Amino acid sequence: MDRRKFLNYVTLAGSSFALTSCIQGRNSNSSGEVSPLASPVVVNEPLKVGFVYIGPVGDFGWTYAHDLGRRQMEANLQDKVKTTFVENVNEGADAERVIRQLALDGNKLIFTTSFGYMNPTIKVAKEFPNIFFEHCTGYKRAPNVGTYLGRFEEPRYLTGMIAGKMTKSNVIGFIGAYPIPEVIRGISAFAQGMRFTNPQAKVKVLWAQTWYDPAKEREAAQALANLGADVLTQHTDSGAVVQFAEEKGIYAFGYNTDMSKFGQKAHLTSAINKWGKFYTDKALAVMTNTWKSQEIWDGIGQGMVDISPMNQVIPADVQQLINAKRDEFIQGTAHPFDGPVKDQKGVVRVPKGKVLDDKQQLAMDWYVEGIEGSIPKQKS
Repeated sequence: MDRRKFLNYVTLAGSSFALTSCIQGRNSNSSGEVSPLASPVVVNEPLKVGFVYIGPVGDFGWTYAHDLGRRQMEANLQDKVKTTFVENVNEGADAERVIRQLALDGNKLIFTTSFGYMNPTIKVAKEFPNIFFEHCTGYKRAPNVGTYLGRFEEPRYLTGMIAGKMTKSNVIGFIGAYPIPEVIRGISAFAQGMRFTNPQAKVKVLWAQTWYDPAKEREAAQALANLGADVLTQHTDSGAVVQFAEEKGIYAFGYNTDMSKFGQKAHLTSAINKWGKFYTDKALAVMTNTWKSQEIWDGIGQGMVDISPMNQVIPADVQQLINAKRDEFIQGTAHPFDGPVKDQKGVVRVPKGKVLDDKQQLAMDWYVEGIEGSIPKQKS
């Protein structure tokens, strides 16, 4: 999305950040499309932008990454925007109430940042056709609702490659939040990368049944270590797993943001999300009356996901291998699910010369080979 013309009128600057309450406002100075419906925004007033978060902004994980994106948007657009966020919003009725209130409060663009916010977002959007909504990780769209997510499978694959090279026990532990396609896809992409560098290694999965609970995440990490895992990774939001690995003397990967602060020796790298450019672009689109309902699914090449700097304990030749594969992802010459891909039972799901397409990835409910355990049924 080209924002250069508009940015000629915007001065870039840093922004300060203060937490004063659960709900805050501040005046800091690929895709299938559906026709836009909402009315033009008056550009001589700050664009009010709302964010709904599943966890606390201080989780150093998923929510923290989104809030970094919000703050980057503020720094980019300064007094052109006024943002509000609500943290710790449960999926379901609470989300619907909060999203509706943000709309009633005059926010013209609302980002809802958890999979379980999908139906509440669609419902509230029908009530407010002149407000734009962007839902993260979902698949339902409307004339005033777009969806977005990063191609997490790319950095997941890269961390899997590293894990395959760094494990001595050939047992790698993965702590999942909930068994939804997004998480299953990440586990499988990780296993694909692991098997690329070490076909003998196995991934053991434990489900924390939470997005953010440091105590439960640590408990799962301990259980996996007891099963022989000497490398851990996660699809949960706190730094507890990396912290545990540091204490245990094993390795770990962070997720969502650079989690090296939780374990300088244990932390190998993190699969990170980078939302700032996307949030800025969407705000600019509303301001210039060019917003469209789109399915945005961007990867390393578009700057939405990546890995953080690698720990120098990783051998130089391994780092070179990782960087070469990363370049292939950027160039589009490789994909985490390039065929042949087999499932746990040895059935070929993706033939040689084919790639698991986006529709299949978004509905993924099976593990690739190299993963032990079954996928629990998600409660409706």
